[in-house]
Amino acid sequence: MNNKLLQINSLANSRSTGRIAEEIGQIAIAAGWESYIAYGRHARTSQSKLIKIGSDWDIKWHGLQTRLFDRHGLASTNATKKLVEKIKEIKPDIIHLHNLHGYYLNIEILFHYLATANIPVVWTFHDCWPMTGHCAHFTFVGCEKWKTQCFSCPQKKNYPGSYFLDRSKQNHKQKRNLFTSVNDMTIVTVSNWLAEIVKQSYLKDYPIRVINNGIDVNVFSPQSRDSIRLKYGLADKFILLGVATEWGRRKGLHDFIELSKILKDDEIIVLVGLKDDQIKTLPENIIGITRTESTQELAEFYSSADVVMNISYEETFGLTTVEGFACGTPGIVYNTTASPELVDDSTGLIVDPGDIKGLVKAITQIKEKGKQSYSEACVKRAHRFYRKEDRYREYIELYEELLNK
Repeated sequence: MNNKLLQINSLANSRSTGRIAEEIGQIAIAAGWESYIAYGRHARTSQSKLIKIGSDWDIKWHGLQTRLFDRHGLASTNATKKLVEKIKEIKPDIIHLHNLHGYYLNIEILFHYLATANIPVVWTFHDCWPMTGHCAHFTFVGCEKWKTQCFSCPQKKNYPGSYFLDRSKQNHKQKRNLFTSVNDMTIVTVSNWLAEIVKQSYLKDYPIRVINNGIDVNVFSPQSRDSIRLKYGLADKFILLGVATEWGRRKGLHDFIELSKILKDDEIIVLVGLKDDQIKTLPENIIGITRTESTQELAEFYSSADVVMNISYEETFGLTTVEGFACGTPGIVYNTTASPELVDDSTGLIVDPGDIKGLVKAITQIKEKGKQSYSEACVKRAHRFYRKEDRYREYIELYEELLNK
């Protein structure tokens, strides 16, 4: 009998966490496992067997509960009960959790089941939501209440936003009780920085492993520089590329706009993942592009750029930096959260958060040395540390270790 893996995530084979779950599933299947992915919304075709949790109406109702009452993760009651029945039917050998936020799942019902199911649980943290009473990230606002007890949340209106009530104190207590109720649980963080954060939270007594995110180096590899440059009329420009699934101040959008004011004539910023209304407000020397689900097109963007700039204030890993390396493009990152772990002297530069003059200096340094002097080291670093086959095999090894325990 094959071992069975069931992963739970908000998305299936879409955006970064959905792609990660998909690729773990692929490696598991190659190792002889049966693979299932239960998800909330946004599914693309998958090699795993997909299980949809709830309906579009459930997600809207969950959104309403969140907006009005700050009860994120506490709606979707019937949807989660059905999921639990499905899990009992499948009888997985390992349950692997990813993002449980995202308006699709009831953590109370799920963890009451996990606490008694006698199935080893692996939980990959892609952000800080499991440790807070509300938010997914807290570095930008410098909040440390999560270490002891959340209350009066300074980010109440930020994702998952509540417009009226602040339940951060009750949410924090409830999460602590639920998330510490499972005996056989291993927490995986995607960076050393995030592992240190977990060690300061109420989850510190669980085993913690660091498994970096992996990338498909067959897709993310040096491509022709010309296709994107010709398409957007950037033939002779020095391209500074930023990629994100959602752009805002904490992702560095404001800093890119400030930077655009002092760029040289031959330098241009290209930002991928913007909304249409954001694109309308951009200055002339920033080209805005809406999100792409095509990894091939992303690889072309990375390859056409001279620098990939991940000037986010909060990164639990920093996938875009690594995808850029794999395409032979050096990176500039801020010296905050997990970003500095990815870059060494041969692959890019680290700048203090918000230091626009420092960014200009770093850009000039890479421009003078030339992208080519970094490319080989960038590709080597991506292959050595971030190949998905190597990273996600660590999960299979962890599963087998837990089953043999």
